[in-house]
Amino acid sequence: MCGNRARVEILDSDPQARKTEGRIDVIDLFAHDPKTDEIVLVMNEARPWDGSDERLHQLQEKFNAYVSFLLDGEMAAAHPELIGKRVRIELRCDHMPDARALGLLELIHDQLTFQEIKMEVVVGRGGPPEPPAGD
Repeated sequence: MCGNRARVEILDSDPQARKTEGRIDVIDLFAHDPKTDEIVLVMNEARPWDGSDERLHQLQEKFNAYVSFLLDGEMAAAHPELIGKRVRIELRCDHMPDARALGLLELIHDQLTFQEIKMEVVVGRGGPPEPPAGD
């Protein structure tokens, strides 16, 4: 699913990026992928999924912030050279999202498709889905 991402050109990076996890007001990584000529916005999620309403709300708000950055003119103002390029948002997580998160991600994917924004979920080092809290 993630393909060869080693050649992504980083436009803006924050050395504190690993400390932004869980913050909805920060874009974890903003880059240009010269291979696909896409703008790539990455959100990193190392925490195990817990199935909580709070966690789903954080995920939804993080996506809202990313989409707002793209559609409300902030990205175009900061990087006019990227206007008109295709966009991909990647959720990179260490653990497979639980059933509730997957359901929300499907809804987000469908909404982003209407905006012509591609979305990918890239699962890394984690193991099987985390059971919902209370199980």
